[in-house]
Amino acid sequence: MPCVTQQTRRLMLLDTASLYYRAYFGVPDSVRAPDGTPVNAVRGLLDFIARLVQDHRPDDLVACMDADWRPHWRVELIPSYKAHRVAEESVDGPDTEETPDTLSPQVPIIEEVLDALGIARIGADGYEADDVIGTLASRATGPVDIVTGDRDLYQLVDDARGIRVLYPLKGVGTLQLTDEAVLHEKYAVDGRGYVDLALLRGDPSDGLPGVPGIGDKTAAKLLAQYGDLAGIMAAVDDPSSKLTPAQRKRLGESRAYVAVAPKVVRVATDVPVPDVDFALPREPLHPATLDELAAQWGLGGALTRLLTTLQA
Repeated sequence: MPCVTQQTRRLMLLDTASLYYRAYFGVPDSVRAPDGTPVNAVRGLLDFIARLVQDHRPDDLVACMDADWRPHWRVELIPSYKAHRVAEESVDGPDTEETPDTLSPQVPIIEEVLDALGIARIGADGYEADDVIGTLASRATGPVDIVTGDRDLYQLVDDARGIRVLYPLKGVGTLQLTDEAVLHEKYAVDGRGYVDLALLRGDPSDGLPGVPGIGDKTAAKLLAQYGDLAGIMAAVDDPSSKLTPAQRKRLGESRAYVAVAPKVVRVATDVPVPDVDFALPREPLHPATLDELAAQWGLGGALTRLLTTLQA
C-alpha cells in the first residue's frame, strides 16, 4: 500500500500593531489619501506583508491584533504594566493607548483592507496580540514564523517545533531570523529561559521594573548557575549559595515582583480564538469592497504589489 505523506503547511503570525507602528514611522506622512488623510501606516503595512509573503512563502497567515493592549489581569498583578502609555483609563473596557494623532485613524482602515483581502485577522477580548500568537503557535502542527519587533516573543522560539521569530532590523527587508542558536549567542538562554531572563532584567517600555542591578548578562549567568527562576530564588535562602551579598539582598527585596512577574511576562497559550481559515488568499475575498477602499484611500501601488505577490 503506498505511503501517503501529509503536506506540512508553514504558518506566519503577524504582530500587526508592531508592524504598522514601524510602517508609520518608516514611511513619510506625506503619503496621503486623495482627501489628504495620512495613510503611511496602511500602505507601509501592505508593502511589509507583500515582502514577507514574497520572501518567506507562508501557506497560512494571520494578522494578530491587540483586542486589549493592557489587560486588566496583568495590571492587577503589576500596576506599572504599560502605565506610561495610557492616554485614558477605562473602567468597562480596554484603556486607550497613547498613539500619534495621525496613526489611530489608520487602524480601522487597515482592518477593513485586511478583511476585504481575506487575510485572517484575529484578536481576543481581554488579551494582547502576543497571547493570540502564543496560542496559535502552540496549536500549530507545522513550522511557524512569528513576525514582530517585540523581543518578548522570543520566549516562543522552539527549534524542535520549527518556531522562530523574524525580527525586523530595518523595515522587513532585513530580518533577524531568531532561532535557538541566535538566542544562545545573544542571551545564553533558549526560548523557555527567555521569560526568566526578561523578567529579571525588566523592560521599561512595558513598565516592568525587573530586579535592580540585574541586566541581561547577570540574569543569564544566574540562570546558567541555578537553572531557572525558582532555582535562583531558592539560592537566596541558601546561605551556602554563591550569590553575592548585593544579589541576595536585591533578589530578596524583589520577592513580591518575582512571584507575579512570570504570569505577566509569559504569553498566554489558551486564548479562545475563532475557528477561521488561515490560508493565504490568492484573490481578494471582497473585490468590490477592496476597489472602493483602494480608491477612497489612495492605496495605489502598495495594494497592487500585494495582490501581485498573492497571485504569484
